[in-house]
Amino acid sequence: MTQILHIDSSARQSESVTRELSQSIAERFAKDGGMIVRRDLSGGLPFIDAAWVGANFTPADQRSPEQVEKLALSEELVAELEAAEVIVIGVPIYNFNMPAVLKAWIDLVARAGRTFRYTENGPVGLLTGKRVILAVASGGTEVGSPIDHMTGYLRHVLGFIGLSDVEIIAADALAADAAAKLDAARAAIPQLAA
Repeated sequence: MTQILHIDSSARQSESVTRELSQSIAERFAKDGGMIVRRDLSGGLPFIDAAWVGANFTPADQRSPEQVEKLALSEELVAELEAAEVIVIGVPIYNFNMPAVLKAWIDLVARAGRTFRYTENGPVGLLTGKRVILAVASGGTEVGSPIDHMTGYLRHVLGFIGLSDVEIIAADALAADAAAKLDAARAAIPQLAA
């Protein structure tokens, strides 16, 4: 059974293009008996702070109970990534980049010794063999354009932790001909190899 991790980061609960697209993508991969684990980030996540950094760089067997508690959410988020075979992330472009809550999620899961490690040849991602599909929407930013500061960063940081198989389903620059662009994004979902 395929395990799908479905992450939503849109602040909108209704009328969200990324929520619609990411849900359709997750359901496509679950149709043959897959299981969807859903993580909605819209309620917010804590930002890392000095105590979190200190806990993260303390060897696991030497962490105090407070440090273990400080890393508990991060451990839960990393465990979701480790268990998933397919990761679907709904991500709108806000002000040319991702919502702050998705950046907070990245900070909680990109952990030296946990999701990547440093070697004499540079960093190596530890979350390999997984597929990521980004459901992206924007009002005026075209994906891949010089003002899209999100998709390149996401490809890089996900690859940094080992998630290098990244595809994008985009309904971008919706301020111009939204219906056609949304229809094209919806039509691309059944074409994804399952």
